[in-house]
Amino acid sequence: SERLIDDAAKNQVVLNPNNTVFDAKRLIGRKFNDTSIQSDKKHWSFKEVNYNRKPKIQVDYKTKKKIFIQEEISSMVLIKMKEIAEAYLCKRVSDSGVFSTLKIL
Repeated sequence: SERLIDDAAKNQVVLNPNNTVFDAKRLIGRKFNDTSIQSDKKHWSFKEVNYNRKPKIQVDYKTKKKIFIQEEISSMVLIKMKEIAEAYLCKRVSDSGVFSTLKIL
């Protein structure tokens, strides 16, 4: 009942396959009925739902259904990557988006 990312998520996939999300980036910018989505979903254990012709990801969280858009999943991964970088560098990372013209908070 907690959010696991990276190795922690990989280690629990056998125990909780329906709530282990991967390949979310493949869904970004696609329609639910795209042939690539329909082909890829055969390999996914998590549930994807059709919401206004866009694929969304459904998981169970604390006995409730929770639906995420792909960008939310990607954001969670990027936040974790930032935390890992900060732990490795022993300092706060705040300028990681300079070259991409993003303002990192």
